[in-house]
Amino acid sequence: MPSDDVTRREVLRRRLATQRLSIPGLATPADAVRLLACVQAQEHAHALFSLGLRTDGLDEARAKAAFDEGTFVRTHILRPTWHYVAAEDLRWIQSVTADRVQRLNGTIYRREGLSSADLDRAADRIMAEVAEGQHKTRTELGQVLGAERFALAYLIMNAELEGLICSGPMRKAQHTYALVDERAPHSVGGDMGELARRFFVGHGPASVSDFARWSSLTLTQSRQAVDQVAGRLERLEVDGMTLWADPDAPTAPTPPPDEDPRAHLLPLFDEATLTYPQLNFPLADQHPHPPDAALYVGCVIVDETNVGTWRRTVQGKQVAIELALAPATTARARRAAELGAERLATFLGRRPALSVHDGG
Repeated sequence: MPSDDVTRREVLRRRLATQRLSIPGLATPADAVRLLACVQAQEHAHALFSLGLRTDGLDEARAKAAFDEGTFVRTHILRPTWHYVAAEDLRWIQSVTADRVQRLNGTIYRREGLSSADLDRAADRIMAEVAEGQHKTRTELGQVLGAERFALAYLIMNAELEGLICSGPMRKAQHTYALVDERAPHSVGGDMGELARRFFVGHGPASVSDFARWSSLTLTQSRQAVDQVAGRLERLEVDGMTLWADPDAPTAPTPPPDEDPRAHLLPLFDEATLTYPQLNFPLADQHPHPPDAALYVGCVIVDETNVGTWRRTVQGKQVAIELALAPATTARARRAAELGAERLATFLGRRPALSVHDGG
């Protein structure tokens, strides 16, 4: 597709629509996972809300039920951390990226004294333990393997990266593991080019560097992958950066000037913020979060600007939600953020107890 010049604001607006945050959402949480191809999910509860933001009418109970049914699973894929992936996409995406992740993990395997034989023996034992629907928690697998916590994490991760196990249904608050053969159907495979196309369909406009960070492929591999599918993508230029997008991605209409803004309470590690280190939502003046500090809270986005942070604490049938907003946040933007907090409470099926303060 021909190259077009766009502004940073237009890129951010298009991403919100691409990810179904500013337009009507998808039908099911599995559809949201398929759109994004993989969704970072080490914080399971927050990641479920990420799916809720992109799915019409979804609440936490139905999101949990879909996860337990296995329409999407949680496993180590793309990078050495957990992601959601649609069951039918698990095998081929793992085949494209797992070797790279295993090389990244090699230093830790060696440091922990885990030889290839050790990893293989542990994988065989894990498979035997979870076979025929005997889903096991990490603690239970640790007791079987006799491994300490850190080594155990990498023994299990290796079995996931080898495409042998993935998440099973939750057992109350504990995650379980199951055989991939029992949770993920065999499906038509894809290659690096298809992975790149899927990334831009769910995350565009984005750069090759964004794809490399997301997929863990090298920059050389990522450029080659994008070259394979460039003819099926739209190319854009912004401030000297080349971005790629799905030419058929939906767009949001420009709101009238008098329309109230809409806030997006994006969870920690949400794909809309985590994916783009170079071109992301600008911070409002006197933003409450120190610019160089690690971010362990969610972001409040209003009119393509990051105006503050949010935290939640579930307390029985109530959820306490704390909004910390930049001092110059307008009254209309504050009200939008409050409505976003109410949406979070509705998703959780709990009464909101809201506090709003200036964080600057």
